[in-house]
Amino acid sequence: METTSWTVGGQVLQSRLLLGTARYPSPQVLSQAVAASGTQVLTVGLRRLQPAEGGGNAFWDRVRAMNCRLLPNTAGCHSADEAVTLAEMAREIFGTDWIKLEVVGDDYTLQPDPFGTVDAATRLVKSGFQVFAYTTDDLVVAQRLRDVGVAAIMPWAAPIGTGRGPLNPHALETLRARLPDAVLVVDAGLGRPSHAATVMEMGFDAVLLNTAVAEAGDPVRMARAFGDATRAGRLAFEATPMAQRQAAQASTPTVGQPFWHSS
Repeated sequence: METTSWTVGGQVLQSRLLLGTARYPSPQVLSQAVAASGTQVLTVGLRRLQPAEGGGNAFWDRVRAMNCRLLPNTAGCHSADEAVTLAEMAREIFGTDWIKLEVVGDDYTLQPDPFGTVDAATRLVKSGFQVFAYTTDDLVVAQRLRDVGVAAIMPWAAPIGTGRGPLNPHALETLRARLPDAVLVVDAGLGRPSHAATVMEMGFDAVLLNTAVAEAGDPVRMARAFGDATRAGRLAFEATPMAQRQAAQASTPTVGQPFWHSS
């Protein structure tokens, strides 16, 4: 059974799993993982187009052959000015207004700079970009990003590349509850399919992954597992899980039991 479709940046999508394209052991494995995951959106860094660093045109041709929507990113930028410049270059090269905005505030944790992110998002939205803004799970920053009109707010579950899963579920649940109409995509920190299912059960619209799949022992199987977990979590959210109780309650009705069970 498929989950309901969702809309982001003017595009209707069926898959709720967005996938990164870095760190795979080979381009062939990347292609197989993308197919196994069922994703419709791939993120790609602009530096991938530089032959010395990322395979250049050969890599670009292979990604285009996957027939997925591209989401260029500004990974590695440390200021709003740098991110805006790279986004404009990405729009010219990739021919899309979609941009995943990343402005790093701390090199050790790779924690995003909230001030630079909001500044860059404001400028990019005014320039006609559909901005997917990577941020922490801070509610106030998320509200500022919503107010400037980003297409999606992308809070982390844990620092990027750690694979530790949701470190602050309460903060993520608060984001979902306080921003019911915003598109929320959990980005970064997910290491296992159960992590993806957990945040999808909270009502998040989608998840974005890279390292958890690319560095798995079998990236293709892991991509399929994440695709299944994402669908399962969303189906559970749409099915409305039962309310939790403090006390035990028998699942088998007691009506009709022999009388010696009544005392």
